[in-house]
Amino acid sequence: MAGIQRMLIAAAAAALLTNQAAAQSGKISDDVVKIGVLTDMSGQFSHESGEGAVTAVKMAVEDFGGKVLGKPIEVVVADHQNKPDIASALARKWFDVEKVDMIANLINSSIALGVSQLAKEKDRIAIVNGSGSSRLTNDACTPNSIHYAYDTYALAKGTGAALLKAGEKSWYFLTADYAFGHALESDTSAIVKALGGEVVGSVRYPPETFDQSSFLLKAQASKAQVVALAGSGTVLVNAVKSAQEFGIRKAGQELAGLLVWITDIKSMGLDLAQGLVLTNAFYWDRDDETRAWSKRFYERMKRMPHMGDAGDYSSTMHYLKAIAAAGTDDAQAVMRKMRELPVNDFFAKNGKIRDDGRMVHDMYVYEVKKPSESKGEWDYYKLREVIPGDQAFRPLKDSACPLVKKG
Repeated sequence: MAGIQRMLIAAAAAALLTNQAAAQSGKISDDVVKIGVLTDMSGQFSHESGEGAVTAVKMAVEDFGGKVLGKPIEVVVADHQNKPDIASALARKWFDVEKVDMIANLINSSIALGVSQLAKEKDRIAIVNGSGSSRLTNDACTPNSIHYAYDTYALAKGTGAALLKAGEKSWYFLTADYAFGHALESDTSAIVKALGGEVVGSVRYPPETFDQSSFLLKAQASKAQVVALAGSGTVLVNAVKSAQEFGIRKAGQELAGLLVWITDIKSMGLDLAQGLVLTNAFYWDRDDETRAWSKRFYERMKRMPHMGDAGDYSSTMHYLKAIAAAGTDDAQAVMRKMRELPVNDFFAKNGKIRDDGRMVHDMYVYEVKKPSESKGEWDYYKLREVIPGDQAFRPLKDSACPLVKKG
């Protein structure tokens, strides 16, 4: 009898060890977890993504240990050149031929929208940090994509509401003529009207247009209290510089950069950028955790990180943690774990991924410091307001996402 008990105990122990080993090794397709960073490496959005995005993702992989469930993690990189057809071809090749499991960054909203749909078709994962169109978690949501760092709804809610509270009621939009610009104008216009303001006009410019003179003249002639720049990249920087030359702010019109990166402020300089109100998900000097991570990023990139970089790192870590928790890199199993697990790191506290793919976290309204207020390089922002996550992003009750269950 004692011998049988010993055999049963030994068998149970062996089974436990086998199960633990299976859980540790997990089920990883092709024996590698492959992450593709699809971004702008050379164009007008490269300072908002590019090498910074690649560096952030690689830092996350290194910090995770380079392996998950005992299998190596590989990072591949491609330049989509801001062309949706090139981006789709690259993503399709990555999914079909190179067996990429997750595509990261995806700056340029037209590209992000296309690749998210492709991820759904191929049952892989797309995590968007570079792009802002709130359509990604609204009518264009998918069960395979996550919008992580920010979106146009949150930018509009932050900057739009802040300026309206300050009495700036009439708005004129200079809008980049592609998915991001359209969404930013639409979301901000809705906030303006909801808070009692009015949109007196708008003009759209091709995103590759670097001379904003004719568009700014129309904005100046509108006499609107706010000239809202619904675009980003080097075009936004050039628009702010041109607005200065035209004396738009001196004449009493407020300039609103609806998406401003800290690298934009660096390019403009505080003399030009001072007083700009902007909304952001991350600032390197927010607290001890952000400063510690940003110092490590700075050592590699020789610049401070912005919310896209921080989001790329945080979301990659969250993705890898979800694989470990799920015991597999199967897309739907990992997506379930990513929605289930909270995000608690230097980027966000108690962050939560909703059914529509939106990662909900606090957003911050900042004002750019005067040169006399800055204590040194990259000391650019002073905090005006914290917007709690449950107020920063589009409420699910207003969502057009078919994945959202409404009671």
